[in-house]
Amino acid sequence: MSTENLPQSPQQPSRKPRVAVVFGGRSSEHGISAVTAGAVLNAIDRTKYDVLPIGITREGRWVLTADEPERMAITDRRTPEVSDLAESADGGVVLPVDPRNREVVYSEPGSVPKALGEVDVVFPVLHGPYGEDGTLQGLLELSGVPYVGAGVLASAVGQDKEYMKRVFTSFGLKVGPYVVIRPREWDRDRSAARKKIIDFAGDHGWPLFVKPARAGSSIGITKVDDLSGLDEAIAEARSHDPKILVEAAVRGREIECGVLEFEDGPRASVPAEIPPPDAHAYYDFEAKYIDSTPGIVPAPLTEEQTAEVRRLAVEAFEAASCEGLVRADFFLDEDGEFVINEINTMPGFTPISMYPQMWQATGVGYPELIDRLVQAALRRPTGLR
Repeated sequence: MSTENLPQSPQQPSRKPRVAVVFGGRSSEHGISAVTAGAVLNAIDRTKYDVLPIGITREGRWVLTADEPERMAITDRRTPEVSDLAESADGGVVLPVDPRNREVVYSEPGSVPKALGEVDVVFPVLHGPYGEDGTLQGLLELSGVPYVGAGVLASAVGQDKEYMKRVFTSFGLKVGPYVVIRPREWDRDRSAARKKIIDFAGDHGWPLFVKPARAGSSIGITKVDDLSGLDEAIAEARSHDPKILVEAAVRGREIECGVLEFEDGPRASVPAEIPPPDAHAYYDFEAKYIDSTPGIVPAPLTEEQTAEVRRLAVEAFEAASCEGLVRADFFLDEDGEFVINEINTMPGFTPISMYPQMWQATGVGYPELIDRLVQAALRRPTGLR
């Protein structure tokens, strides 16, 4: 591949900030991350920012990709792949590891490495492990490169549903009943681990939701109505994560709320309601992304309920030490109380995703939303803060 048309280092002393949009990754949410990246690339203000799209393949190779958002869409019910978007099958991108140098380098076998210029901020639109869980954030902290979204600790807490719930409980937020099966526990005595889940069902009833503890986008989740479906559900969850979380069903309405960092601190959007999808047992991956089950924005709540869920969303944001953005997911239970299910520190930014829809209804359009996230990252130093 010729490097003549690659982005070059700016020649002017005064230049626009350069934003590296990093997407894809090694998790099972690879394709949705690429869809999110396409939406971000399409909406970011090109008069204000230079943009460098960088993809991470499923194998973990960092590649320079075409800046063509139209190719990063769900087509024929299939999500895009970074390997199909890469400018070269062999070339790779290397981020700096020296905090004094933010220059990105592109190299191919047999060619002289080419400097692509400095990166001022990374927008990591990765979902799931190896990107949203603090691993990439740690790399960027070591490199001294500012980035959009939560830091190392908040990203890790937001990815691990067990410790997320433990943090929320310690701050007085109400969570639903759950039980965790850790990898060593399963490997040591599967019968005992299985009995632990069955005893939990005896205490809280069926159905249960069996989930990978550190995944998102509703991938790997199974609604289990009785004992006959338990083993298959465990196998499905463990195919994505050796640590699994089992939750009792919370009977109530699904309510979501977005949190965004402004100059004066985090604020909450108007909430949305996720109605039960007609063709699905619950709001799973297919309902969310393939069949595009619409949410109701704003949620039909009373003024008091709206104020309460917005307050709780910001409280969850602060409890987990989040930065930049969060989508907080709740149940409004039959007693009229909000039960927090989870937070997502890098929610989907696809055209149908609830996070941008909620902020649109609050008065912050998609381009402004992207701008506020980038500006918040640029204001924030790396390192301890």
